[in-house]
Amino acid sequence: MGRMLVQWVLNAVALWIVSRTVSGFVVSGWGSAMIAVVVIGLFNATFGLLLKIITLPLGILSLGVFFLVINAVVLKFSSEFVPGFRVETFKAAFLGALALAVLHLVFGFFTPKRRRVDYRAEY
Repeated sequence: MGRMLVQWVLNAVALWIVSRTVSGFVVSGWGSAMIAVVVIGLFNATFGLLLKIITLPLGILSLGVFFLVINAVVLKFSSEFVPGFRVETFKAAFLGALALAVLHLVFGFFTPKRRRVDYRAEY
């Protein structure tokens, strides 16, 4: 539970950083960022997953770069449902998806890792 809370806050921080660096990508406050992260996560887990499965051959041919386009579509679509979170153009959505991917990679180094439990009995 604590790991999920840390991940949620780090994702909101990443969204806020992107809103300050990418023009056309607007987050009005921390509350909007926290809600937007939840909505983006829900859309990415449903709508985004379906799009990624359908376009898997194109994603493989582009070496995964096309999945940034799908993430941009999810960001743009999510911005329609969250007050205080706005993505004005597709270019802003694509640059925001790219910046979020880089930030998630960087933040991944600082988040606590899940410990593996070895269930084998020691004899």
